Amino acid sequence: ERWRKGESLQHIAQLFDRNHSSIQRILAETGGISPAQRCRSRLALTLSEREEISRLLAVGRSIRMIATSLCRAPSTISREIKRNGGQISYRATHADQHAWDLAKRPKRCKLVLQPELANVVADRLRLQWSPEQIAGWLKHTYP
Repeated sequence: ERWRKGESLQHIAQLFDRNHSSIQRILAETGGISPAQRCRSRLALTLSEREEISRLLAVGRSIRMIATSLCRAPSTISREIKRNGGQISYRATHADQHAWDLAKRPKRCKLVLQPELANVVADRLRLQWSPEQIAGWLKHTYP
């Protein structure tokens, strides 16, 4: 945000008590665009479902009973438990963090991977085009 508003790397670095080169590296990795907010698929198990799995395992419920109570397939519950320590060691918070870690994508920003595209986008931004206008123009020009 601050970079887009025209603040210098040195000023941004001072605000975050960092070296300006680390700010420059972050901007280079993301193309100067903040990463999208991460959100889970509606199909993924939630933390509350994982907590329920943990509680039901603790009282000795079977995988099928847990699946029925959560309206999930038994195979989903079985995989979740096996992936995260088994019936004895399963912990909801660890399983939830593990799921978030596995969901991270090592995908780099297209503007970093394609310098020509970055230049085209930068030119349009200098002409005061909105990101929406640029996206629409790119879809039309390069289908």
